[in-house]
Amino acid sequence: MKVNKQFSAIQMGDINSDLKGKQVVIVGGTGGLGRAIAQEMANKGADVLVVGRTFRDQNIEGITFLQADLSLMREAQRVAALLPAETLDMLIFTTGIFAAPKRQETDEGLERDMATSYLNRLLILDQIIPRLGKQSNQIPRVFIMGYPGSGSPGILGDLNAEQSYKTMQVHMNTVAGNEMLVLDNYRRYSNFSLFGLNPGLVKTDIRSNFLGENRLLFKLLETIIGWFTPTPEQYAEGITPLLIAPDLDQHTGTLFNQKSQALLPTKGINEQQHMQDYLRQSRQLIAKAMA
Repeated sequence: MKVNKQFSAIQMGDINSDLKGKQVVIVGGTGGLGRAIAQEMANKGADVLVVGRTFRDQNIEGITFLQADLSLMREAQRVAALLPAETLDMLIFTTGIFAAPKRQETDEGLERDMATSYLNRLLILDQIIPRLGKQSNQIPRVFIMGYPGSGSPGILGDLNAEQSYKTMQVHMNTVAGNEMLVLDNYRRYSNFSLFGLNPGLVKTDIRSNFLGENRLLFKLLETIIGWFTPTPEQYAEGITPLLIAPDLDQHTGTLFNQKSQALLPTKGINEQQHMQDYLRQSRQLIAKAMA
């Protein structure tokens, strides 16, 4: 990841006042970083809808729940239809896993990491973009969390990993896809602003799938990571002022690291033919899964 040194620092928002009454949706907000951000925002006065499998925050005022299995495209389509796209202030995509040592497939025939970490976001965005901000006086903000700027432009031709399966290649394809969601859409639409978030290493459960059944190794790895990296709560506390920065909309299309520094896009990912082919093949996978 390379920091964009041409980007000037922007004024952060005031979490004690700027979140009051904001309508926020976090797709993936029932666990990990999404849950931590939901709690941080709700505690500062926002009304937060979280989408995911299991709700654990019944006792926190300001958080409501929409249950969904986001590895399934039909479920993502249902979620898209239910989201208050016309009136929301902020939409944050955080749901994701890590590719497993051996290929896993959803009931719809999609590689599980691609479906969970990328394709559902593409589907939901495609479905709600025409509705975003239609009944609002302010431009809504959309944040795509992944690892933008990480250096992989994505490999075309076998996005569903049916011909061959390599764990890191599959996962980096999801990373590339999420970066493209930002870089492609921000140029096309003016009814919302769009940003990428790269949290870096944070102690969460995202790597559990990568290590398979080896729970001891997973716990050891996460313990070591926890020694040197922020907790989800610390990340949420640090990044939230950026998400509500008053002048952020002027910088739509920007990718940010955990320190709220702007990042340069991945080299080669902005090549238009590659990007359009990648998104076209991704949409073809979604259509096939829902046929």
